[in-house]
Amino acid sequence: MSQDMLAALGTWGPIVLMIAIFYFLLYRPQKIEHKKRAKMLESLKRGDEVVTIGGIYGRITEVQEKKLRLKIANNVEIDVVRASINAKVTEEDA
Repeated sequence: MSQDMLAALGTWGPIVLMIAIFYFLLYRPQKIEHKKRAKMLESLKRGDEVVTIGGIYGRITEVQEKKLRLKIANNVEIDVVRASINAKVTEEDA
């Protein structure tokens, strides 16, 4: 290796290393989590028990393109935006 190549490696090496660390520790896991959330939101159907971002538990009674209707108590239903659903509630969670 020539002196110029070693100097370039010494200059650009840490930057490339930091970009790689950023990608594998921050960007990639966040992208995977985003895909899982999008898949979960797309799979919501009538009868699913869910919890909203605000902590409201309910059962889906109606599904529309951008909003859902949740039954949160007897004779109490609310409309929520689909994106406000945090997770499906399973028997293991309950």
